[in-house]
Amino acid sequence: MHRPSPDSIGTAITLRPVGTVHSTVQQPFLVADRDGISMREGHDASMDHIRSTSGAITKIVFSEDCTGVLDGIEEYSHLMVLYWGHKVPEDSRSLTHVHPMGRTDIPKVGIYATCSPARPNPVLMTVVRLHARRENVLEVAGLDAVDGSPVVDIKPYVPAQFPKTEVRVPAWMDGLMKEVGERRV
Repeated sequence: MHRPSPDSIGTAITLRPVGTVHSTVQQPFLVADRDGISMREGHDASMDHIRSTSGAITKIVFSEDCTGVLDGIEEYSHLMVLYWGHKVPEDSRSLTHVHPMGRTDIPKVGIYATCSPARPNPVLMTVVRLHARRENVLEVAGLDAVDGSPVVDIKPYVPAQFPKTEVRVPAWMDGLMKEVGERRV
């Protein structure tokens, strides 16, 4: 995969984690390597795994130097959590095409046409339901992040900022979402 140098696209960036995920999920259920992505041994039914994590309460502990940044967050029901896929191996970050969710019954597509964690910069995002805030700790439901994942940002989920009509997804993604039950949080 051709990767432009930082000089050709602008200045390199540095992300500073603002918090850490504390979860019962110890390993990602998808494994990425040079050949693509596949289900981790013991996770033969990925949709069951996704369904099982959608209601679990996960804690996000924010750094002490982030005091004040969470003020007012409890007025929202849902948040977008952006986190770093710290368990995505470096060699899988050069993948260009994968079978979505490692499913060989779905044709390979470009990595940016998927929600795969195996991407050049494994910045991952999940919309979660805010359960509670306790000082610098958020308790959320629906976060599929691995324990120890660095959180790089959160944003309130504001439905008016997202299109509701004329939204299109490929048939394979629509099928996956139906299998998951569209994982509402």
